[in-house]
Amino acid sequence: MTTVSSERLAVTTNHRANRLFRRIVIRLLLTVLLFTISPASAQQPSKGPRIGSLYAGDPSTQSARIEAFRQGLRDLGYVEGKNIVIERRYAEGKYDRLPALVAELIRLKVDIIVTGGGPATRAAKEATSTIPIVMTNDADPVASGIVASLARPGGNITGLSNFAPELSGKRLEILREVVPTLSRVAVFETSTRPDNARVLTEVYLAAGALKVKLQYLDVLSPKDIGPAFRAAGKGRAEAILMLVSGPTLNSHRTQVVELAAKSRLPVIYPARQVVEAGGLMSYGLDPGDLDLDRRAATYVDKILKGAKPADLPIEQPKKFEFIINLKAAKQIGLTIPPNVLARADRVIR
Repeated sequence: MTTVSSERLAVTTNHRANRLFRRIVIRLLLTVLLFTISPASAQQPSKGPRIGSLYAGDPSTQSARIEAFRQGLRDLGYVEGKNIVIERRYAEGKYDRLPALVAELIRLKVDIIVTGGGPATRAAKEATSTIPIVMTNDADPVASGIVASLARPGGNITGLSNFAPELSGKRLEILREVVPTLSRVAVFETSTRPDNARVLTEVYLAAGALKVKLQYLDVLSPKDIGPAFRAAGKGRAEAILMLVSGPTLNSHRTQVVELAAKSRLPVIYPARQVVEAGGLMSYGLDPGDLDLDRRAATYVDKILKGAKPADLPIEQPKKFEFIINLKAAKQIGLTIPPNVLARADRVIR
């Protein structure tokens, strides 16, 4: 009996020793692995460069522009979430939020900041002079001091400008064709826009040639839209030339369209989105702002491949489109002349 108990005791002791030995070996292996794996390889796999997108508007009004930019990237081989990361931030029409949003993108260490419109571009410019900035819709980047010149921007900013002041005069000419007896036009402007002076110069020249009297009404924020329409009525305006753009117009286009219909005045807009929402006419970029956002992807691609923003010329719009909404015309009892209708690139019936 004593011999059997000793053998069992020996087996048990050896088994425990083996288990202890295995534990020690496993711990040693884990310790070695922890010291040999680099911090970079311990992190989640990278999904490519990180792009920051900054918009002055809100997500609902920027969705088409976002998709256009995303499509431009796809055309160049970049797929969001696979080989490129996009961090989007929206000021929702509150420009005072832009500096904080830019600071947030900088903390995320984005490789490039893409801006949608002048206010966003200026906020980014004030926040960084090293991170490349690609603007998509700046009205007059030279006059506003964003860049040194269109051909050689200098600094860390390049991209696309929607600056085409001659369009404002052309819009007034279209109004005169639609209303041949037109003699008084209310001009809705935003005096704080960098390109405002040059745009108004074009309107003034066109008005002089057409012998049309102008009533200038300053729309600095959404709260000025209603009073501007009332002032146009009191001023006996026969049509409205809308020069207001950006978040003030796009985010409140439903209100603008309703007030235009209530006033029964023909209105021509700079953006097709307002006509698609029920406005009468638009003459502007083809196809709207979306082409600029799509083409912005080419700048992102060039910069990621080593190009310097300072050496990339700024593009300007090349094509424009004229859209007419016949439903809106019927609503205010307006008949569009056949010759004008024939020139439209798109007619909403």
